[in-house]
Amino acid sequence: MFNVNQYFEGNVMSMAFENEEGKATVGIMAPGEYEFGTSTIELMTVISGEMTVLLPGESEWKTYQPFETFRVEKDAKFKLVIKEDCAYKCLYK
Repeated sequence: MFNVNQYFEGNVMSMAFENEEGKATVGIMAPGEYEFGTSTIELMTVISGEMTVLLPGESEWKTYQPFETFRVEKDAKFKLVIKEDCAYKCLYK
């Protein structure tokens, strides 16, 4: 069964599922600035659009394009800037 989640007044939506890769979500983000916290290690892959990301402990923002992945450690916060609608997949480890 899928679980649908909405965040930031519906500007971020995701559907959670589990398969042979483990627990995951696929989702979309509208343009905006967001901050997320993690409870597990997260591997975020851009599917469409781009994400500009400030990872924990970093001082430089980095932009990720389709099929690029970044890792966020457990119990951390990271910031995103989305300039146009964006789709992603997130694996939880």
